[in-house]
Amino acid sequence: MTSRYKVKQAGVALGFRVAGAILLLAGLGLIAWNERRVMDYAAALARHGAPVLDLGAAGRPTAGQYGSLTRVSGVPQIVEAPRDKEFNVSAESPILIRHVEMFQWREITVGGATHYELDWVDRPIDATSFAKPAGHVNPGAFPVQGRQFEAGEVKLGNFKLSEPILRAFPGRVSVPPDEKKLPPNFAATFQRVDDALVTSSKPAHPRLGDLRVSWEAVPLQSMTVLARIDGDTLVPASNREGGDGFDVQVGERSLLDVLPALPEPPAAVLIVRLAAFLMAAVGALLLAQASRLRGDALFAIGIGAVVVTAVAGAMWLVHDAMTASVWLLFAVLGGGLAIWRVQQRTPAG
Repeated sequence: MTSRYKVKQAGVALGFRVAGAILLLAGLGLIAWNERRVMDYAAALARHGAPVLDLGAAGRPTAGQYGSLTRVSGVPQIVEAPRDKEFNVSAESPILIRHVEMFQWREITVGGATHYELDWVDRPIDATSFAKPAGHVNPGAFPVQGRQFEAGEVKLGNFKLSEPILRAFPGRVSVPPDEKKLPPNFAATFQRVDDALVTSSKPAHPRLGDLRVSWEAVPLQSMTVLARIDGDTLVPASNREGGDGFDVQVGERSLLDVLPALPEPPAAVLIVRLAAFLMAAVGALLLAQASRLRGDALFAIGIGAVVVTAVAGAMWLVHDAMTASVWLLFAVLGGGLAIWRVQQRTPAG
């Protein structure tokens, strides 16, 4: 009976050892595979050129980011809104645009036949070049010019946006003027018709030389910007081949959406690291079942940390010394924990 019990116990112990060894080796294989794909991704990014940071909406300017490309997203924050001081018109927008049109003669030739009609045109038309200028003389230069006004400061997330990026924002919405805010000289000259100001005494029947002034603004909406970090500001990247050196897209876009040439980042990196550690720790716990450290979870955690982080640190040594040093620090801490538990479980004397 005693011999059978011993054989059974030996079998159980052997089973623990085999299972522990398998789990320990599986944890090592898992961490090696995981760190290899992380290193391959980092190498692919390095081949692409400048470092690419995926900061999204929560990223903040920090030391070491200068010159890096980054993806930042969110709804722009207007810190200092653009304002047309002449007409006292402003908008919560990155860009405010004033359009000026004059009711003028236009020459239209169709099928060899030329005729003239009055229409709103946003630039002065020189009537001296008409085939029949008599009776179709235009007033000439506009007394008020069209202009574009940029916001004094616009932020996306925690980064300021430079003017070239602001000017690339898409979309336009009408900005109705407030007649009550017009300066006295314009209030006496213009009246509001729909979302514009006109000098026509009879807006339904404008006359030659009448002016029509209207405003548009870039709508506030969720945006994604890919640009270079310069301090706390996003600016065009001067070293990108071709293009504008930046990209602006409407909505929340992933890094792969704005840079499809980039490799896809490895998924669940932290989860895989944790799984590798747990497998190694459980393996160490099973291997210790036949020793005086049986059931010592802290010892198993220490051993799991040592083997997993030592393998990861050794792999990173030739790629990134800083990353390797962090891994090896955890290996030292794990080793210290395991040694302490051995000392605690060793009988005195």
